[in-house]
Amino acid sequence: MLKHSFQFILAACVLATSASAQVKLCVDAGWQFARQDAAHAWQSVNLPHCYNALDGVNPDIKYYQGVGWYHTTLQVANPYPGGHTLLEFEGAGQKTEVYVDTMLVGTHVGGYDRWTVDITRYGNGRLPVVVRCDNSRDVQMIPSDLSDFCLYGGLYRHVNLLYMPKQYIEDVRIDVCGNQVVIDQQYPLQVEIMAPDGKRVFKGTNRRPITIRKPVLWDVDHPQLYTARIRYGEQQIEKHFGLRTFEFKTHGPFYLNGRRLLLNGTHRHEDHAGGGAAMTDEQIRREMQQIKDMGANFIRLGHYQQNDLVLQLCDSLGLLVWEEIPWCRGGVGGERYQAQAHRMLTNMIQQHRHHPSVILWGLGNENDWPGDFGTKVDTLGIRLLMTSLNTLAHQLDANRLTTIRRCDFCADIVDVYSPSIWAGWYARRFTDYREMEQTAINRFPRFLHAEWGGDSHAGRHAESGFDIEAGDRNGDWSESYIVRLFDWHLKEQAQMPNLTGSAFWTFKDFCTPLRPNNPIPYVNQKGVCQRDGTPKESYYVFQSYWSKKPMLHIYGQTWPIRWGNEGEQKEVLVYSNEPEVELFVNGVSYGKKQRSLTDYPAQGFHWMVPFVAGKNHIRAVSGRLTDEITCDYQTAKWGAPAQLKLSYQDGLVTAQICDQDGVPCLDSKDWVEFSMVGDGLMHQNEGTNTGSYRIQAANGKAAIRVDIKGKTIVFARLSNTSLIAKQVVL
Repeated sequence: MLKHSFQFILAACVLATSASAQVKLCVDAGWQFARQDAAHAWQSVNLPHCYNALDGVNPDIKYYQGVGWYHTTLQVANPYPGGHTLLEFEGAGQKTEVYVDTMLVGTHVGGYDRWTVDITRYGNGRLPVVVRCDNSRDVQMIPSDLSDFCLYGGLYRHVNLLYMPKQYIEDVRIDVCGNQVVIDQQYPLQVEIMAPDGKRVFKGTNRRPITIRKPVLWDVDHPQLYTARIRYGEQQIEKHFGLRTFEFKTHGPFYLNGRRLLLNGTHRHEDHAGGGAAMTDEQIRREMQQIKDMGANFIRLGHYQQNDLVLQLCDSLGLLVWEEIPWCRGGVGGERYQAQAHRMLTNMIQQHRHHPSVILWGLGNENDWPGDFGTKVDTLGIRLLMTSLNTLAHQLDANRLTTIRRCDFCADIVDVYSPSIWAGWYARRFTDYREMEQTAINRFPRFLHAEWGGDSHAGRHAESGFDIEAGDRNGDWSESYIVRLFDWHLKEQAQMPNLTGSAFWTFKDFCTPLRPNNPIPYVNQKGVCQRDGTPKESYYVFQSYWSKKPMLHIYGQTWPIRWGNEGEQKEVLVYSNEPEVELFVNGVSYGKKQRSLTDYPAQGFHWMVPFVAGKNHIRAVSGRLTDEITCDYQTAKWGAPAQLKLSYQDGLVTAQICDQDGVPCLDSKDWVEFSMVGDGLMHQNEGTNTGSYRIQAANGKAAIRVDIKGKTIVFARLSNTSLIAKQVVL
């Protein structure tokens, strides 16, 4: 029914996890946890908690998929006579049972949507609560174990105690069309609406549509939000909503509020070093701010419904959203499988439909894989399920569009489609990107390019081999290659007037069971930030194209030793959005250059300069902005790896691979393994370049962070050799 018109007016947003709660108490503290395979090993934990926080990236074991138990005692004190007490789970993986004492009071299947259990009948007082989580493999549920991300277990989002009056409503639906606001007319409600500047623009009932005169629009640059204060008996509800329009032109660009907007986007998984899916609110806020500071205006939340705080931040920061259900790669299961897909789509839309940031509901990802149910792709079954999901999405929300990525035989079902285009990584050369992109724009009426980019191992750099006509360097894994790939794509995108936009894969590295042989085992390393949020060099490439805040960054902050012949000209790249940059090397100016979109690489800010053996100082200047780095320049040639040299400084143990003469082997990609004896902690299962005990060297070097409490010996071994070194740390 939506095939004829693709301009929509939207809608409202909830800025509280449970805006309907009259009283909400977070009950994250004071839990006990035990895995079922070690049922007597109870440990004290606070929520959010993920029981795959470390084993997901342990290179020697498969991450635990099984049962985990949680228990606590709640002090219930509902203040309302005849009121209701609910226990709210913002997300628990992946199947959950809830017990009060020994009585089963609720169950849920699905690791990403919000749900509640009514515990009113147990009254006030001390209440023993037990929760059973289970992330065991089950082919009759989504997501599939074939998905390229961990199916985490645990209470990895907040748990809340909700007190409701005797008469209450679960939620209030707000629909917006133009400047008309309709507030759930199935209940008699008293309503106040406050404009973004705090002035009241309406007070009355919800019996008729409410007209907002001179509406202030929500926009990615000015995310203006209205506030609805709603009363239902004793219950008070506050919601925030925004007004805006969007349109995907047929075979053309994207429009927001009537103006063309190039969607500059990325993706995120709910995943963090040392915590798995159990991200703290502060970690989420920091990550979303990093995304906005990069200059993004769009994000795809892959591949599941995410924490409501993420949507709140998208609303307040100005990030348009594609959110999807976790039907990913698995094929089509039976009745229980399909019912869960419909239920998760329903919950996602009902729980997040009011966020003005959301423009697309994703129905699946990479559904053209053979899946869990045979060696052939079930084309008919997938089309039938996709069609029913598409129909359901439009029934639940007539104001947004549906979308999928990479399933060409379902492209005609959804409103917006993204085929697979990985120029320069999985297919062809990155210089073929515009041709591949234009072909897709011409083929699909409403096209948006989700997922492109490539892997990079933080700290690995290369001196040469970047002739753009020489073909792709799939498997290079250096930051030097990936910045050039991203740079080319961004240059091309900025010059395509009929492009809606794109989202590169992905913002942060994340845990995946499908990639055990990556330089950091079990980590997808396509992020522009490491798994702990540390930016790689490629972060600044995007910032130089997208950010409106002045920035200046010399490539090579994590490249302490460069190499080549004496007097050889070496390339220096500077990423900046300023109109002019001057470069100095060892105090000598190598001239000013003007920013030019078509002057690749780095929009014209590239210089060939001579280095001297030993220390070299590089400084870039643009107006009041300055950036500078120092690097060594090695002219000595190296032979085969023959020894390891360890050093310790500021909590970091570094292993340098050298030849028999002690010359650093700057192209070594050998595996290094760390171990430790003594009183302290080695950060060994975090999935970062300083938090992994088995890791591929980056330019002949590997490092690990240690917390030392007393005399400690750290060992490093070159894998598959007898080379071992040790460092005594006091």
